[in-house]
Amino acid sequence: MALSKLKMKKPKVDARDAVLALDIGTEYVKALIAQVEGDELQIIGVGRKHQTLGDMHSGAIADIDGVVKNCEVALADAEEQAGFQAKNVIVGIAGELVKGTTSTIRYRRPQPDLPLSEREMEFIIEKVQDRARMKAQRQVAVETSNPEVEVKLVNSALVSIHIDGYKVSNPIGFQGKDVAVQIYTAFAPMVHIGAIERVTNELSLELIAVAAEPFAVARSVIGTDVSSNFTAILADIGGGTTDIAVIDDGGVEGTKMFGIGGRSFTHQIANELNLTYENAEKLKVNLGKGNMKPEVEARVDEALKRTLDVWMSGVELALDEFKTVDHLPSRILMCGGGASLKQITEALTQTNWYESLPFTKRPHVQLIQPSEVIGVVDKTDSEHKLDHTFITAMGLLRVGYDTISTVDTGDSIKDKLSKILRI
Repeated sequence: MALSKLKMKKPKVDARDAVLALDIGTEYVKALIAQVEGDELQIIGVGRKHQTLGDMHSGAIADIDGVVKNCEVALADAEEQAGFQAKNVIVGIAGELVKGTTSTIRYRRPQPDLPLSEREMEFIIEKVQDRARMKAQRQVAVETSNPEVEVKLVNSALVSIHIDGYKVSNPIGFQGKDVAVQIYTAFAPMVHIGAIERVTNELSLELIAVAAEPFAVARSVIGTDVSSNFTAILADIGGGTTDIAVIDDGGVEGTKMFGIGGRSFTHQIANELNLTYENAEKLKVNLGKGNMKPEVEARVDEALKRTLDVWMSGVELALDEFKTVDHLPSRILMCGGGASLKQITEALTQTNWYESLPFTKRPHVQLIQPSEVIGVVDKTDSEHKLDHTFITAMGLLRVGYDTISTVDTGDSIKDKLSKILRI
């Protein structure tokens, strides 16, 4: 980190009041530094560095040294802009082996006349998390053909609580016999988490949390309103994976990931036109701008359509797995570099792909804009303003702030449940 130290300015804020988000994506490493101002996160430093082909594989770190070097460059730019080095970092994790789901457990209280206590809620939540962990471990074991694989809880969020069929937002103190708790949990293989820990150690950063990236995107648009009725499908289309989250009435119903992202489209162009990856990427980015020969543009467009058909099938399969919702939300919000491909938007808005799924009407599709991220504001004067490709990193800031704010919990129900769920 010698480079960033040479560029240090006089600190603008105390580094202890700052949060650093590292979005280690397949295509880019993105670094955001934000200062905490009341309940708001103000972004004061931005950095980005392109990754090479061998650094990542399907959203997971493949070359630790390569990723560390890329992070150093992105961090140096963000730190120069912010004027100091932030130490508390939140890192995103993605890939097909990250399993996020909403689980429900029904608990019959042995003493229904007694008020529900914090200790009893902690017991119930631990039972839900244990059940979800065993399910995730079985799934990963099957997919990796490794029965000894270990997984770790990375995110947990309360979706809903019902006592004797009555929905409550504050269960503490209620009497009742039957308690039904819905909790979203995300688990990741220990080998992936270990790679992230190694990267942050090499960067001399304090890792405060690891977040499943679709969960981070969900947090970016839901905010902290416990009574939120926000409902949508979120699609984060990165370089190596597509991450999908279904949000229903303010709760994360689940997250799914599959290994097709922007690089899959580029590889298809490279294969069909016999080009290097770099030249194929240039063609993909410039498609539709009127600066290539018509016959070349037609071949590129056809190559994109081949991969697009496979990608659309992945979306359908992922959404078909959400069995807990009666109807899928009729709004799809997209982010990530792959979402820039107009062919993806056209396929979602102009074809009948949705008819076999429980939609009540054709879903409306749009990009998530940075201004729509709740509680996170861009205060930089960078010539490269934040766009939909930074939404995941902005969501990571939100998760990082949530983590820090629950360290010294108070007496409110939100504080109590946050303390129980914090990992």
